[in-house]
Amino acid sequence: MSEAKCKICRRAGQKLFLKGDRCFSPKCAIVRRPYAPGAHGQKYRGPRSEFGIQLAEKKKLEAIYQIDEHDLKRVVTKKEGAAGSVKNANIADVIVSRLESRLDTVVFRLGFAVSRSVARQLVSHGHFYVNGRRLDVPSYVVQKSDIVSVRPASKEKGPFKNLAQRLEKYAPPAWIELQKQDLSGKLLALPSREEVGVPVDLSKIVAFYSR
Repeated sequence: MSEAKCKICRRAGQKLFLKGDRCFSPKCAIVRRPYAPGAHGQKYRGPRSEFGIQLAEKKKLEAIYQIDEHDLKRVVTKKEGAAGSVKNANIADVIVSRLESRLDTVVFRLGFAVSRSVARQLVSHGHFYVNGRRLDVPSYVVQKSDIVSVRPASKEKGPFKNLAQRLEKYAPPAWIELQKQDLSGKLLALPSREEVGVPVDLSKIVAFYSR
């Protein structure tokens, strides 16, 4: 699974930061092997079609947020985010806001997990509360001012031991408020795509689902 994530970045031709701290080290696969995986990875394959470009951007976004085709399609084509309901220029912001509102993403942004994939797993195992209620659905939409916290019974378990100390040097993004000692936090606002800086051409994804 670890190697599979590296192949996704190499195929995309850029870092997607799928493996936490390793992505910032010399061990990063795309630093050591900056070409597509496979026997013919270093060969020039010629320009891709517009559809191929759109598909590649879609797969990159799925990899970054650890979601599948069904989840992404639901986010992009949801009624209030469809082209007929939101100005085209704003659809990309709506997509990013929805993805950043997912419980697993909020857990990752709070610094409670080293990657989104780990956050997804921890949420699925029921390690978190939202407003005092235990939730195990990674796609749950966190609302502004909802309190996300580590379940008390989980605080002494492996993934959370010494977490408060590890968080001392962590600076959450501007749209997240973190209580480091309490192991809790909340979503202050819905971020824009510029704030998040997703390395994906979201217009290509909108075009993919508008066909």
